[in-house]
Amino acid sequence: MSYLKENKGITLTLCYLYLVLGSWTLSDCIKLPNCAINHKTFMRPSVGGVSSSFTNFRSASSWFELYAAFSTFMMLLRSAINDLIPKEVRSFIHSKLKAFFSDRKKSNQVSLQITEIWDGHTNQLFQAVQEYLPTKISHSYKSLRVGKISMHKNLVVAVDGKQEVVDRFEDIKLRWKLVDESSQKGSDNREPPRHRKSSSFERQSFTLSFDEKHRDVVMNKYLSHVLSAYEDMQAKQRTIKIHSIGGGRCWQKSDLTHPASFESLALDPEQKQSIIDDLDRFLRRKELYKKVGKPWKRGYLLYGPPGTGKSSLVAAMANYLKFDVYDLELTSVFSNSELMRTLKETSNRSIIVIEDIDCNTEVLARSTAKPLSDSDSDFDRKHVKVKTNRFTLSGLLNNMDGLWSSGGEERIIIFTTNHREKIDPALLRPGRMDMHIHMSFLRSKAFRILAFNYLGVKGDHPLFEQIDDLLEKIQVTPAVVAEQLIRYEDPDVCLEALVQFLKEKAKETHLLYL
Repeated sequence: MSYLKENKGITLTLCYLYLVLGSWTLSDCIKLPNCAINHKTFMRPSVGGVSSSFTNFRSASSWFELYAAFSTFMMLLRSAINDLIPKEVRSFIHSKLKAFFSDRKKSNQVSLQITEIWDGHTNQLFQAVQEYLPTKISHSYKSLRVGKISMHKNLVVAVDGKQEVVDRFEDIKLRWKLVDESSQKGSDNREPPRHRKSSSFERQSFTLSFDEKHRDVVMNKYLSHVLSAYEDMQAKQRTIKIHSIGGGRCWQKSDLTHPASFESLALDPEQKQSIIDDLDRFLRRKELYKKVGKPWKRGYLLYGPPGTGKSSLVAAMANYLKFDVYDLELTSVFSNSELMRTLKETSNRSIIVIEDIDCNTEVLARSTAKPLSDSDSDFDRKHVKVKTNRFTLSGLLNNMDGLWSSGGEERIIIFTTNHREKIDPALLRPGRMDMHIHMSFLRSKAFRILAFNYLGVKGDHPLFEQIDDLLEKIQVTPAVVAEQLIRYEDPDVCLEALVQFLKEKAKETHLLYL
């Protein structure tokens, strides 16, 4: 094989013989009427000799003799080639010829790569293609990914990287291919996942191939068509997603199936209406935010004891706005740069939730050193040692309302905590946490909503007045009362049991003596 590579002249000669002689068939030979079986005439290069020999064949028998003789000659020649040229050499010649003509054929093909992330942000075109391509899968497609997701009636189908998906647009043939990519630079697989560097993550991309002459149509019309089709599908089948940080520090999404709504939420009606009004006002003020030079974002702080419905309120806000939810665990963030990258990958029209913010030591660090300070500077932490390569409060503040917060719009940031007094005052400023919502213990107006949700009791009930008095004297969360209401189906029996429970609770807290 090395001999052939070094002697290109011999290689080209063998290629010519193999292509012209070794691959001829009998049908190819009969197409040559200007040939003669006389060896002198056959070997004569002059055109005149060929034309004169052609006149010697006027009968059918002469043509048949020529056919038989030349067929015998070709079969002998092919046998000689197969015997004299080793199989490996023939395979090498065949592969080179195939690659040569294949490259010439595809020289006019254009490939567009559509990556999952673009400049640190989620690529909307990638999401559109991901939802659009399954609608173009035909029965000829042999490799699919199929699954079943809760709250979906039908099976979910997706493409994989084993086969191309062919689409047609204005008589143009377009080929799509899914490409899986992984990056694990400088990462040791033996290291536990929670301690691996953030440079290790997986990505996907789509490759679109088409003829170069259709470039303008694809760029100006087809890709816009894919985006429009995706938007139509989203409008018809809007499913709210909840995203969480998974392996490789990437957002992993699933359907948000939480059924909470403002109608079913056990909150004081006036407080509930003020939240709805604030959300509506935020949505319609895009131009105002732009005019005053502020990012189109809104911050909420939900604080109160456990069981008062903070998580349910987040779900109700997501269902009301039709916004995706990004559940960010600060314990999984190891540096400010990683926090910035993680937040940049969130989409517009989303709710970013950071639960139990008071449990993060970095947020509490400055409060320990200077309880009354609300400065943003890290230099105020004179008594606290902070590693520069880790997540810090300053990094969080910059992502909320600093220069890093300029990416994205129409976003809501929600912090939840059980102890507002433990949070650094810098986080509580207006512009960061614009609205503070106190999730308090259950009172009479919110109890009416629970009674209707669980028992179907609407309006007054003889036991309501007694329950209202008890709720005003003791501290009990909506979650505790809801657990009591779900135990019995009969409303009267259930409410009587609830009265007894509240009385026992009052005795335990020494607030009521019977």
